[in-house]
Amino acid sequence: MSHSETNSASLAALDTEVGRVVVDSGLATRTEIEFCREQQKQSSDPNQRSLADLLVEHQFITVNQAKRIRSQIDERRNSQIPGYQLISKLGKGAMATVYKARQNSLDRIVAIKVLPKKSSENPEFVDRFYKEGKAAARLSHNNIVQAIDVGGTPDGYHYFVMEYVEGKTLYDIMQPAPVGEGKHFSEVDALDVMIQMCEALVHSHERSLIHRDIKPKNILLTPQGVAKLTDLGLARSTDDKEAAESEAGKAYGTPYYISPEQIRGDVDIDFRADIYSLGATMYHLVTGQPPFDGDTPSAVMHKHLKQPLTPADHVNTALSAGVGEIIDVAMAKIRDERYRTTQDMLDDLLAVQRGESPQHARRNVDLDALADIEESGVTVDIEHGPVAPDIWSQPMVVGILVGAGLSLLINGILLAMLLTK
Repeated sequence: MSHSETNSASLAALDTEVGRVVVDSGLATRTEIEFCREQQKQSSDPNQRSLADLLVEHQFITVNQAKRIRSQIDERRNSQIPGYQLISKLGKGAMATVYKARQNSLDRIVAIKVLPKKSSENPEFVDRFYKEGKAAARLSHNNIVQAIDVGGTPDGYHYFVMEYVEGKTLYDIMQPAPVGEGKHFSEVDALDVMIQMCEALVHSHERSLIHRDIKPKNILLTPQGVAKLTDLGLARSTDDKEAAESEAGKAYGTPYYISPEQIRGDVDIDFRADIYSLGATMYHLVTGQPPFDGDTPSAVMHKHLKQPLTPADHVNTALSAGVGEIIDVAMAKIRDERYRTTQDMLDDLLAVQRGESPQHARRNVDLDALADIEESGVTVDIEHGPVAPDIWSQPMVVGILVGAGLSLLINGILLAMLLTK
C-alpha cells in the first residue's frame, strides 16, 4: 500500500469514529453525517477534507465541539498502547498527556506520557520526545523518576513509560490553600527538598546531563517526603555539540526560573544553568513567589538578565541568613560567581541544615557585596584586623602611672608650703 493510500485509509477510519461520536453525543443526525460524507465523495480535491471540518463548515457542530471530539478519539486510541492498560488521566500539558496505567507483563502501576496525534506528526517534537526517554534511561537515582520504556503504536502514537509517583508537584502544593495554611515551604522542609534535588543533579551532572528546566512543576513530592525530579524534555548532554550549535540564540527553559545564559542562547551552557534554576526554585519555595515577575515572559526574562535580586530573607524575614546566602550565590547573574558544582551547593545546604554556615557561599562574597549589604541596613559580621592593646589592662603600666601621680601631688604640696612662708 502506498503512502497516499495509507493516509486515505487512516482518514476514513478517523471519519468513521468522528461520525459515531457525533451521533452518539446527539450533536448531529445520521442524515447530516451522510450529507457531509456525500460531499466528500463528490470532491475532486486530492487533499480530501475531513468529516469534522465539513460538519463545522455546515454549522452542524461548532469548532470547539470538533476539538473535543478529536480529543476524545485521541484518548480512546491512546488506550490501545500494546502491553499497557490505561486507568486514568493524570494531567495534560502543551506537549503531551500523562496517564496512570498498568503494565500487564509485570502487573505494576506506571505512568505513560503520550504525544497527541498533532505533535506526533511533527518530526522535531517526536525527536525531542525520544531524546527525553533516552536521557532518562541514562539515570538511575532515587530522586529522579525512572524511565521504563519508550516506543510507538501502529496508529502512529508515541509513548514514554516511566515510574509512577504518588504525590503532587511542588507547584501544586504551593497553590492558594485554605485559611491557616501557607503558600510557601518552611525553611526546614525547603532545605530537605533542595538537598534531595541537589543529590539528583549531582548524579545527573556526573553523567554529563544538564536538565535545563528545573522548576516547581518538574519536582514531585510523595506523602513520605521523597522528592523526584521529572520531565527531561529539555535535557542535553554537555558533549552534544551539534545540538548546542543548532539551539544557539534560542531560549530554552521556563521564564520564571531560566538562567541568564539560557535566555541569551549561549552555546556553552553548562551545569551552572541548573544551579541557577535550582536557586530560583528554592527562592519560590521559601518566599511563596518566583524571584522575578512581569506581565510577559519577555519582561520576566529581562529581569533575570538585568534586575538585582531582592534577597529571599528580605521577602521572608523568618529565613536564616544561610539560606539567603545560598540562594544569592546560586542565582548570581554571572555564572562564574555561582557555585562551581552542584556538590558545592549540596555541601552548603547540608551545613545550614546542621545549623552551620555555608562555607562555599561565603567564599564567593566579596567586600563590595558586603558594603552594599551594610548600606541596605542588614547586620553583617565582618572580621576586623588587629587593634592596639588596652594599656589599662596591664598592672605594671597602672603602677607606674599611679606612682607618678602621687609624686606630682606631694611635690605640689611642698611647693605650696614654701610659698606661704
